Amino acid sequence: MARALLLENLHPQASTILAGSGVTPVEHGGAMDEDELVEALQGVAVLGIRSKTQVTERVLAQAPGLQAVGAFCIGTNQIDLDAAAARGVAVFNAPFSNTRSVVELAIAEIIALTRRLTVKDSTLHAGVWDKSAEGSHEVRGRTLGIVGYGNIGSQLSVVAEALGMSVVYYDTAEKLALGNARRAPDLESLLRHSDVVTLHVDGRSGNAGFFGREQLAQMREGAVFLNLSRGFVLDHDALADAVTSGHLSGAAVDVFPEEPKKRGDAFASPLRGLPNVILTPHIGGSTEEAQEDIGRFVATKLRDYLRTGSTSLSVNLPAVALDRVPGTARLAHLHRNVPGVLATVNRVLAEHGVNVDGQLLTTRGAFGYAVTDVADGVTPEVVEALRAMPETVRLLVV
Repeated sequence: MARALLLENLHPQASTILAGSGVTPVEHGGAMDEDELVEALQGVAVLGIRSKTQVTERVLAQAPGLQAVGAFCIGTNQIDLDAAAARGVAVFNAPFSNTRSVVELAIAEIIALTRRLTVKDSTLHAGVWDKSAEGSHEVRGRTLGIVGYGNIGSQLSVVAEALGMSVVYYDTAEKLALGNARRAPDLESLLRHSDVVTLHVDGRSGNAGFFGREQLAQMREGAVFLNLSRGFVLDHDALADAVTSGHLSGAAVDVFPEEPKKRGDAFASPLRGLPNVILTPHIGGSTEEAQEDIGRFVATKLRDYLRTGSTSLSVNLPAVALDRVPGTARLAHLHRNVPGVLATVNRVLAEHGVNVDGQLLTTRGAFGYAVTDVADGVTPEVVEALRAMPETVRLLVV
């Protein structure tokens, strides 16, 4: 029976779904470092992680039995996707499931910072009554600048407009503006005109450190800044200086360049203790609703891959979702994308007297993925011949 290693306190739905498909789940509460992961993956077919566990090329190279990785979150920058594809390891994530939760946290923080609720809260807890409207504003009529107009940024745009905010956005890709949102011609223009700036960029390596002192200096005096995307995109020392100097009136940060591996560990940041700064421990998607949806979504993708070879919404392999012909065996053949592979597969099947009932081939970059349903059974000789093809990366028989 296949085994699944599930790290970082995934929702119980993940274990339930995988166990229901004949996979034995093994749970571990925190993240693992590279050496721990190499040892733990021996004999494991499926790995489930969140954002802290790093699945490197070295880890993948020493886990020959690993067939699939589920990132129970949006980002996949913690996984070497190319190395996984080269070893035939499918990677799935949850690109939509926690969108609403992140948006609601952003809205809550925008209102809290604009009203300076953190300052009022701390002074009252200190026993000081400080009733004043100084520095406190409505969000209605203020301009929200969204950097990164993907699933989260675009939904935030809609909700912010419903609160009466004016929305501008900047994205390096062409994105359809929702509602009355306006596309900024460049990042500098967005920064100059926004009362609130919020980052919602992805985890590609090119985004590392892109928002630093220069960008913070371009923001309006007294503006508010949020980062709920990736910790490494922001210069945290520069943000601390911008808040301390009064250039920015407040900030909220949910993600950090280095994060503790598990709950209860020590945390350090130059932003600690600063006025009107909200720090949260990477909880943008940490609502019970989002985690249940993520657990169900990613575990279902992993289950379907093991059962049928379906790579629908895989982030690193060609996407194939072929309806299963009843009463057939399925050969899922991941291979290098070179001419003639499908012809060779079919020749091997014909030479062994195997008839094809259904077949679909899709390519993605350097790889091709051919799913073939056969009615005559799959003999060990057929499997051996297909695996012996020089173009073969991995063959699943499901």
